[in-house]
Amino acid sequence: MAERPVASTAPELVLETETGSTVMIPDHAYRVGRDPLSDIVLEDARVSWHHAVLRPDGGHWTLEDEHSTNGTYADGRRIHASDVGPGTVIRFGSPTDGPRAVLTDRPPPSPERPSAVSHPEATGAFRQPTCVRPLPARTVRIGRAADNDLVIDDLVVSRWHAELRALPDGTYEIADLDSHNGTYLNGLPVTTAPIGQGDIVGIGHSAFCLVGHELQEYVDTGEISLDVQGLTVSVDHGRKVLLDHVSFPVGEKCLLAVVGPSGAGKSTLLNALTGQRPADHGTVVYDGRDLYRDYAELRQRIGLVPQDDILHAQLTVRSALGYAAELRFPQDTAKAERRERVEEVIRELGLEERADQHVHSLSGGQRKRVSVALELLTKPSLLFLDEPTSGLDPGMDRSVMHMLRGLADDGRTVIVVTHSVLSLDVCDRLLVLAPGGKVAYYGQPDDALAFFGFEHWPEAFEAFDRDRDRDWAGEYAESPFHRHYVVSSSAQPDLARDGPVIMLPPPQPRSRAAQLGTLIRRYTAALSADRTFLAVMIALPFVMGAMARALAGSQLTRDTAMNALLILCVGGVLTGAANAVRELVKERVIYQRERAVGLSRSAYLMSKVVVLGTVTVVQAAVLTLVALLGVDLDAPGGKGVLMPPLLEITLAVALLAFTAMMLGLLVSALVRKEEVTMPLLVLLAIVQVVFCGALLPLDGVPGLEQLAWLVPSRWAFGAMAGTVDLARIVPGGLTGDPLFEHSASVWLLDVGMLVVLSVVFGYVVSRLLRRHEPAVMRK
Repeated sequence: MAERPVASTAPELVLETETGSTVMIPDHAYRVGRDPLSDIVLEDARVSWHHAVLRPDGGHWTLEDEHSTNGTYADGRRIHASDVGPGTVIRFGSPTDGPRAVLTDRPPPSPERPSAVSHPEATGAFRQPTCVRPLPARTVRIGRAADNDLVIDDLVVSRWHAELRALPDGTYEIADLDSHNGTYLNGLPVTTAPIGQGDIVGIGHSAFCLVGHELQEYVDTGEISLDVQGLTVSVDHGRKVLLDHVSFPVGEKCLLAVVGPSGAGKSTLLNALTGQRPADHGTVVYDGRDLYRDYAELRQRIGLVPQDDILHAQLTVRSALGYAAELRFPQDTAKAERRERVEEVIRELGLEERADQHVHSLSGGQRKRVSVALELLTKPSLLFLDEPTSGLDPGMDRSVMHMLRGLADDGRTVIVVTHSVLSLDVCDRLLVLAPGGKVAYYGQPDDALAFFGFEHWPEAFEAFDRDRDRDWAGEYAESPFHRHYVVSSSAQPDLARDGPVIMLPPPQPRSRAAQLGTLIRRYTAALSADRTFLAVMIALPFVMGAMARALAGSQLTRDTAMNALLILCVGGVLTGAANAVRELVKERVIYQRERAVGLSRSAYLMSKVVVLGTVTVVQAAVLTLVALLGVDLDAPGGKGVLMPPLLEITLAVALLAFTAMMLGLLVSALVRKEEVTMPLLVLLAIVQVVFCGALLPLDGVPGLEQLAWLVPSRWAFGAMAGTVDLARIVPGGLTGDPLFEHSASVWLLDVGMLVVLSVVFGYVVSRLLRRHEPAVMRK
C-alpha cells in the first residue's frame, strides 16, 4: 500500500474523512480510492479504484489526481497536482457533495503528560501512575506471560503482546506482536510506530507514557468518570432532532438512571454513549479522553447489556459464559485461565446455584444477571443497560436495580436506561429526557418530582406528552440544579468539536480461524440441545423420502418419474431452507453485541454455513437414499452422465438443499421479525415448485426463463432429469428442455449453477448482515 519516497521534512498532518482519521507521516505516500488496499478507502461510486495520492514533497505535501474519472477537488477547484496543507478541504468525485476530507495539523504531544488527555489532573486513570520505571536501553517485551520483561495481568492482553524498542538514535518505537486486541498509539491502532514524549501506548486496560527519562504506567481500574458534552443526533438531513445538545457529567462509582417518555431519545442516547451509533455533533469524554476519537482502543472497556438477552437459551449458564470468554479473550489464553474468570463472574453475580442450568429455564431476572455476567468477563469500566427490568415483576425489578447498585459500588460507572421508576432511589443520579431529546432534569432522583411540580411520576410523563409547548429544557437550564449538577460538577476537559463526529473503525479481528472454531462448537452445542429442532431435522428427510419412494415405486416410468423427481426437489428445498430461515434473525441481538466487541462477520457467517451445511447435506443424502435406493432409475445403459445414477441424483439433491439453505439464510438476514419467516418459507417452496421446470415450460419464454435462472430447483431438477434422460422416459414438449439433456456439459452446467447461486446468496447475506451492525463496524 504505502510507498516510501525520499526523506521529507513535511509536517505530520491528520486527514479526516467521514470514515475516520489518518495520521500522515512524511516518509509515506498515501493512496486514496475504492481499492480496499488503498491507504484511505472511500466506498463511493464516484471515486475511482485508484483515485489520488497524497505525497510528501520537500517541506510540504502535494495532492495528485491519478487520472480519476470524476476528478479531485481542492478548496473547490479541480486539480491534477497541487500543494496542500492544514485547512485544505478536498472532495473526491464531485466538487459539491463528493466524499470530503480535511487536512489539519497533528496536535503536538504534551512534554509531561499523555497527549490524549487534555487535563489529566481531572481524570481518574491519569492522576497518579500505577508504576514508574526508567526508560529501557534495550527492547522490552510486554504481555501477559510471566517471561515478558513487563508483565500485564490482564486477560484481554495477549501472552506476548507488544515490544517497546529502543532505537540506536535514542528514540523509541512500539511494535505490536500480532496481538488479539491490538496495540494503540494515542488511541489509534498501530503495527509499528515511533513514539515520543507524552504519547500514550494503550495495551488492554493499561496505558504507557514516556515522561522525561521514565516509562509511566497507568491502569484503568474502573473508577472512571464520564462527561457528555453537547450530544446532538438528527435524521432526515437534520429535519428531525432525536438528541438536542445533551450534556451531563457522571462521576466515579455512579449509578445513573435515564428515564423519559417514549420517543424522548433514550435509546438514541445509549447508542451515542456506547459508540454504536455516534452522535452527529458533540463529545463523550471518557476520563479525559475523547471516546469517539479513541473508540478503537476504549471499546474494550465498555459493557453493553441490550434489552433482549444476548444469550443462547439452549446452553447452560457456565457453557454460555465459557464460549463468550473464548471469543473475547485472546486465543492464547489457557483454558484454565478462562474457566477461572468465568467462575469469578459467576460468584460475583450470585449465580453459583444456577451455573449448570439451561438459560431458558431461568427466570427473567436471573437471565438478566447472566447477560450482565457475560459483559463483566472483560472487566469493563463503563456498563450500560437498556431496559434491564422490562417485563419483570416489581420484586425482580428491585432485585436487578440493587444488583446494579452493587456493581457501581464495586468500582464501575453504571448507566441504565429504563421505563421503570420503582427503584430510582437506589441511583446516584437521574437524567430525565423530554420529547425532542432535551434534558428536562439531571440531579438527585429525590428532587426530580418536586422540580417538575408533581407528586407522582405518571403525572409527569402525562405532562411531557400533553404540554408540548412547555420549554422543559429551558426551565432546567435556568435552575440551580443545572448550575450545581452540570456546570459546577463537570471536571472533565472541554473537548467539544465544531465539525461532525469522525470515528475510526476498530482494527479487523486477527483470529478469524480461532473464532470460527469457537462459533462452530457453540452453534453445534446449541442445536444439539434444541430437541424440537433435532426431531424435525431427523424426521423431515425420512418423511419426504418416503413420499418420493411411494411415487417412484420400483422403477421410474412415464407415470412416476416426473413426480418422484419433483418431490425430491421439494424435499431438498424444504430441508435446506427450513434449517436456516430463522437462524440469523433470532440471533440478531447477539450478533450485534458480539460484532461490536470484535467478532468477525465472515467467521460468524461461515460457522452457520459449516454447521447447517453439514446437517443439510446429510439430510439430503438420507432423503435421496430413502427415496431411490433399490429403485430402477432406468438411466440410459444403467449409467449416469459421469457417475452412477444414484450418486449423481444424490449430489444434485445435496447441492439443491445446500443452496436452499443459503437462500434461507438470505431470508433470515433480510427480515426484521422471526414470526414472518414461516410464511416466507412456504412462499419459497411454492416458487421452487413452479419454476423448477416440471410444471411449466420455461425454455424460450421471455421473462420466465430469465427469472428461473435464480431459482435453485430449476438447475437441480435439470441435473436429475439429465441423469436419467427424462426426455426419453417421459417424451413431450415439457421434457424437451435443453437443461434436461443427457450430456456431461449440460449436467456440469446445472450443478455448477447451484454452486454459483450458493456463492451469490452467501455474498448477499454478508452484505445484509452489515446493515445490522454498529455503525462504526460497517466502515
